[in-house]
Amino acid sequence: MRRNARGVSIPKSKGIGVRNEKSLHAALKQWYVQPGDQLETKVDGFVVDIVHGDLLIEIQTRNLAAIRRKLHALLDHHRVRLVYPIAKEKWIVRKAGSGKKILGRRKSPKVGRLSDLFEELVSIPDLINHENLVLEIPLIQEEEIRHADGRGSWRRRGQSVHDRKLIQVLETVTFEKKEDFLCFLPDGLEQPFSNQSLTERVGSSIHAIRQMTYCLKKMGVIQEAGKNRNQLLFRIVG
Repeated sequence: MRRNARGVSIPKSKGIGVRNEKSLHAALKQWYVQPGDQLETKVDGFVVDIVHGDLLIEIQTRNLAAIRRKLHALLDHHRVRLVYPIAKEKWIVRKAGSGKKILGRRKSPKVGRLSDLFEELVSIPDLINHENLVLEIPLIQEEEIRHADGRGSWRRRGQSVHDRKLIQVLETVTFEKKEDFLCFLPDGLEQPFSNQSLTERVGSSIHAIRQMTYCLKKMGVIQEAGKNRNQLLFRIVG
């Protein structure tokens, strides 16, 4: 696993391949693109965000299940870098239903964590081991634009999420091989371990831990090691 941070300002959109894109996706594409890259190019029948030499860069801001078929087809013949951003810090901007007037702006109390990726990774854990796939997680600051149009969930008091905007990329974390995912297991973890014991060590919800161990098992990072009453036990492979 590699971490890095770039003090690079986000270039203005070149107006290429950003039609019908949400702001976050378009901004990340401009953050990753380099001179000589091709944007929105067809490869094996699929439109790819960035073609960087023999490397394909795909940016997916949500719903990794939607890209499963595309990844499965491209990975057989191409190196692919899958980019999935996680909002470490978020500001919520409320606008009137028309979207023209700003009603307020506040910082969300929720702090995004790297482990949040397992919520989406459950859709493609079997692809993570593919030798042609690298997963990159930009930890970002973003604005979530909400419209008071009565179409959103009751949790947002009827406000619908209209857009997400990139403020800054704080750092990126790259997973190149399955062993890189061992970073999610705390040092000195007693083995075998259960979801419950891992929850107590990590401090996440039992639901989030189950998603994590499901993915790690599918990747071959951990394996089942019996049961303790009604709890599955796991052990690190190797």
